[in-house]
Amino acid sequence: MIEYRSVGKTFPDGTQAVASFDLTIPSRTTTVFVGSSGCGKTTLLRMVNRMVDPTAGQVLIDDVDVATQNPVALRRSIGYVMQHAGLLPHRKVVDNVATVLRLNGTDKKAARERALEVLRTVGLDESQARKYPGQLSGGQQQRVGVARGLATDPNILLMDEPFGAVDPIVRLELQVELRRLQTQLDKTIVFVTHDIDEAFALGDQVVILKKGGEVAQVGAPADILARPADDFVASFVGLDKGGRSLHVEDRDGRKVVVDASGRPAGVLEG
Repeated sequence: MIEYRSVGKTFPDGTQAVASFDLTIPSRTTTVFVGSSGCGKTTLLRMVNRMVDPTAGQVLIDDVDVATQNPVALRRSIGYVMQHAGLLPHRKVVDNVATVLRLNGTDKKAARERALEVLRTVGLDESQARKYPGQLSGGQQQRVGVARGLATDPNILLMDEPFGAVDPIVRLELQVELRRLQTQLDKTIVFVTHDIDEAFALGDQVVILKKGGEVAQVGAPADILARPADDFVASFVGLDKGGRSLHVEDRDGRKVVVDASGRPAGVLEG
């Protein structure tokens, strides 16, 4: 379990990224921070592994204040996936994934075996493992980034807009893959995005943020859609102008779900 207690962050230049933030993230669930640029979502994410230290309040993992933990050891115990994968271009994919294992003292053979195992878990085979990052597509590189984050089998996986740099089709594929992985691996995932549709697709708990880390609403996606807290939330999730209004039309004997502008959104089966 991750807990934020009255957390604030003001940077040395006087910029207040987060005023006062409280939240409990249950273990083995996916919590998504979503909001516009400058709302503090990435700052809050990076407080968990001490890439950013708060200037007020506490962040706790299983009731232990992370401020009491060695930052290097803490980071190596927590998976981290970033937007552009952050792979080392001069090292093969398998060696990129094995990096943290080697830093933690795992011998080379065991580290490579574990790297190959976790690459298979994210849908990449041994032939791709022996390539360099530049020889892979953007979506494949992001899968490698996820594999590296999972290599040490961490309880917590932090994901900072990991799918934001790939095209929409690949992004949807990666979202489906992450849902599959979460079902299989049962991690505590903290995910950052600016895309509300991605937040709703992935989150057990969605945290909609305003500027300064102010919480506009926290809840399950269905609850937020059913009961937006205020006009800001209604607008942010697309309810203010009927953007999420759906109805069913009968077309050639099939029930097609259509949005407010007449675009098909899906088909009802059964």
